[in-house]
Amino acid sequence: MSISNLVRDQIKRGSWIRKMFEEGLRLKQEHGPENVFDFTLGNPCIPPPDDFHRALEKVVREERPGVHAYMQNSGFPATRSRVARDLAVETALPFSADHVVMTVGAAGALNVALKSVLDPGDEVVLIAPYFAEYAFYVSNHGGTKVVSRARPDFLPDLDDLDARIGPRTKALILNSPCNPSGRLIPAGVLARLGDLLRRKSRRHGRTIYLLSDEPYRRLLFDGLEFASPFAHYEDTLMAMSHSKDLSLAGERIGYLAISPRCAAAADLFSAATFTNRTLGYVNAPALMQRMIAVIDRIRPDVAVYERKRDILFRGLTAIGYDVVKPDGTFFMFPKCPVPDDLEFVRTLASRLVLVTPGSGFEYPGCFRIAFCVPDDVIERSLPRFEEAFKAARGA
Repeated sequence: MSISNLVRDQIKRGSWIRKMFEEGLRLKQEHGPENVFDFTLGNPCIPPPDDFHRALEKVVREERPGVHAYMQNSGFPATRSRVARDLAVETALPFSADHVVMTVGAAGALNVALKSVLDPGDEVVLIAPYFAEYAFYVSNHGGTKVVSRARPDFLPDLDDLDARIGPRTKALILNSPCNPSGRLIPAGVLARLGDLLRRKSRRHGRTIYLLSDEPYRRLLFDGLEFASPFAHYEDTLMAMSHSKDLSLAGERIGYLAISPRCAAAADLFSAATFTNRTLGYVNAPALMQRMIAVIDRIRPDVAVYERKRDILFRGLTAIGYDVVKPDGTFFMFPKCPVPDDLEFVRTLASRLVLVTPGSGFEYPGCFRIAFCVPDDVIERSLPRFEEAFKAARGA
């Protein structure tokens, strides 16, 4: 065979997000982009803030020897120190630069973390619905995925997690607020989850790491505050990206943060620095690292996304859709009016509305809407959502 059988199989099972995005491109060419309602891709729809532009201009104008040279694989010390100071303020934990590794986005951080902790055959628990790429990241590093289905309100089912976490479990990936459901995991649930992981770690005689994927933690609505897993479980590693809070999806800048309370923090920092290099990332983009070190504030315009959520939520629930209202992100995960989510996604597509089936997140029966689009696109799409709903119900 010309390519790996594993990769060939993964391509067949590849991301539904991208598949629907490609379908959107075809339909836009056929019908005109203004007539297609594309809710497939989670691209931020607001520009980077003025603070970003000022910081970027400052570092671009800086001229000194070595400014574009190789760096430590963990990232610039000044950048890691800045991130550590911010984390210390947010969590009241003694973060230092030696708890932070700058990475190529949150995806890079998760791959670095998994490469650092997994041995072949180790299990990683994923909570469905989950971002589909997680399964591929686990496979990348010889791990085996184990799936726990969330409750109907999309919060973790702790009883089911108890049953899924076993002697081969090495990590649990948590995403809060969640892509695709938009749910924020409350502090009380995190506390119980921390207790569960401690109990399981003691029982099986090995540390179970909590890998917390947090690119949306600053995109919260209704005045909600982020509940950090760092406060509830000492063996927590956090993956962060500035793709969403600074609207820098294409710049691929993020970091991996290791809890100062983690007993193996020093070893994990060394391992993550090493794997950052050997996985081929080498280090995070230098220009963006320098920007992060000097930017004044990192604060997205949440009101823009909250308004879009409200327009969509009011419209869909008025039609009759069963929707759990998102706490954050720019995603909504309604229940399909028929059991087969693939069939219903095709029904929507026939009306030029592009969404992603829940099967792509290992949670059939729902579909994901990325509402980071202009308000008028949401408003004009609602009659199409209603047509599809009535057609599915035979009305």
